[in-house]
Amino acid sequence: MSSSHTNLIYHIIFSTKDRRPIITEAYQSRLYDYLGGTIRGLGGISLALNGMEDHVHLLAKLRPDRALSDVLRELKANASGWLHDVFPELKDFSWQRGYGAFTVSQSQVEEVRKYIAAQQEHHRKQSFRDEFIRFLQANGVEYDERYI
Repeated sequence: MSSSHTNLIYHIIFSTKDRRPIITEAYQSRLYDYLGGTIRGLGGISLALNGMEDHVHLLAKLRPDRALSDVLRELKANASGWLHDVFPELKDFSWQRGYGAFTVSQSQVEEVRKYIAAQQEHHRKQSFRDEFIRFLQANGVEYDERYI
């Protein structure tokens, strides 16, 4: 085959440092727009973005020549800097170091989109911690509960 063909779609979850509930409704829309624009700037496509006050869910199609860890490092660093600049009251804002990233097949994109859109509904019934552990277990990812 003379060319490469990929469809790298990820459901990415990351939280605020110490899961501080700081991404209130006052910031969410603009932050999600900024995150989507940053993904585009990194050559990706944002397919869905939503979250709660302490974490973000992102469904994104990424380029094969960019390491996922590099994309997340740039995304979080840029978003932190932008939040500090645009909202001075968030000068102490930061993201948790880690993240969860799970591959999504094309046939599951719409289902994951709907899940991300319904974050507020999900979290009336389930904590972020329980949600994240469920994702880890469903995707066969080993983890240590001390670091969740």
